[in-house]
Amino acid sequence: MAFPHQARIDWAEFEQAAPGVVQAMRALTQAVDGSGLDKQLTELLKIRASQLNGCAFCLQFHLNLARKLQVVPAKIDLVATWAEVPGLFTERECAALAWTEALTLMGEHLSTGAAYAELQLQFTPAEIANLTAAIAAINAWNRMAGGLSFTPPVPASQLSA
Repeated sequence: MAFPHQARIDWAEFEQAAPGVVQAMRALTQAVDGSGLDKQLTELLKIRASQLNGCAFCLQFHLNLARKLQVVPAKIDLVATWAEVPGLFTERECAALAWTEALTLMGEHLSTGAAYAELQLQFTPAEIANLTAAIAAINAWNRMAGGLSFTPPVPASQLSA
């Protein structure tokens, strides 16, 4: 069964059309990856931001990565409702997810102060800076991939029951 989808510009075409943008975004991602932040945590943040932004390509891409990194399946399944499942997510994960939501939905919130205060209890200033960069990067990717309607990278094994 083929995955029916019509991209405005697909990933390969975007890569050819804007190689400098792709290179810059990859450099940002590599900087965050090199910061020492837990990769499973950053994947959860990318999944949550992509859910909030409605970006099918980035959501599927980061679901695939989270599974490859062996993120706890219940966390992948319930990240959209992380605040409603006490005990599943660590305090650090909760603070980072709250920060992700605060930054992703900045236009809807008057203040990010409460989320930032919680973040400071769990992370160092360097970690906060890198988490913020990771969230900014996925929000940028969501606008590019979502706006251009890149075809989600759904594994063939997931296209049938």
